Amino acid sequence: MSKPINKIQVFEHQTLHYGREYNAVLFQEKHFNALAKLNELHDNKYFTIVHKGIKFAQYVGVVQIDGLCIEILPKADHSSDDKKVWQGVLIEMLRATKKLKVDNVGNANVNKQNIHLLDIYFEWYLNEIQILIHQGLIKQYYKETNNVKVLKGKLEFAGHIQKNLIHKERFYTTHQVYEKDHLVHQVLGQALCIIEQFSKGNYLYSKCKSVQLDFPEVQPIQANEATFAKIPKSRKTAPYKTALEIARLIILNFAPNVSSGKENMLALLFDMNSLWEEYVLVCLKKAAKNNDLNVAVHGQKSQPFWNGITIRPDIVIEKEDETFIIDTKWKNINGSKPSTDDLRQMYVYNDYWKSTKAMLLYPSNTTTFTKEDFIPFNKITETAHH
Repeated sequence: MSKPINKIQVFEHQTLHYGREYNAVLFQEKHFNALAKLNELHDNKYFTIVHKGIKFAQYVGVVQIDGLCIEILPKADHSSDDKKVWQGVLIEMLRATKKLKVDNVGNANVNKQNIHLLDIYFEWYLNEIQILIHQGLIKQYYKETNNVKVLKGKLEFAGHIQKNLIHKERFYTTHQVYEKDHLVHQVLGQALCIIEQFSKGNYLYSKCKSVQLDFPEVQPIQANEATFAKIPKSRKTAPYKTALEIARLIILNFAPNVSSGKENMLALLFDMNSLWEEYVLVCLKKAAKNNDLNVAVHGQKSQPFWNGITIRPDIVIEKEDETFIIDTKWKNINGSKPSTDDLRQMYVYNDYWKSTKAMLLYPSNTTTFTKEDFIPFNKITETAHH
């Protein structure tokens, strides 16, 4: 029986020191070493190495290594230190931006005491594979070269002479095979193997083994970024779209070269700056559509600036002859004034897009804003020049 996974929850920008316990879970030096190596492989963007520890940056999500799961949660203000609340915030943002689907997750109820993001992604994936198995897995043609007892396809003369001087009843040919052992299923099978490894000790392990029993035997592969580019897109593979997207996320974030002892690492991390921007954009587009507003909401609309450089505000809202600019900032300014650099940036956006008002949008408990919350162009001009 495998040991259950221990979990440490932290907020972004917090620090973990090895040799210390966090909620009765020990953060060990081997965990620190594995995380430091992972960080190095990703240009040191996930953490900052400090004395006997790591300080997290703006990346949130989950890392699992050697029996330990570290969940990094967003935190935008000082209103609450309730990790369950902020875990719910992260899950909602991932759900809204279609990076996570929790609607059909059964046992991975987010109210469970020890649930974490990997559980939710893993169960989502297993559910998708079960649906595909129920619908019927596709077969595909692919070319195979080997010895067969019946002449079919193209006879490979050089190989035939070399291999069949004794076995004259066989033919060395290249021929088409029509079966379920093809690239799409090999990729899905690799993701299942990773889930099997990382779900040992929790409730998903038996479900994963059950799905593997129903899944066809396929040749094991080591998929990478280039592998996913080779996957054919057709009417037959369309039902596989979601499963392949989750498999891609799992496989490309699996780090077999980053190990502590015999354990491998899996890290699903998201930049909160990008996630916040995408979340606000999705919410605004949804609000415009649901309320039948005659507005156009654009994300990352760029214009040439100088010498090949472009500038782009996060969100541009166009309503008849008016343009509004929104720039999202995932940081807590504690009710103080925006920085001069941020205001100057908004001044440039307003000037280039001929907009009359702009908004610097920070996360807060305030859930609504009105037209009056936008900063008038002349006010930005006045502040920026000071």
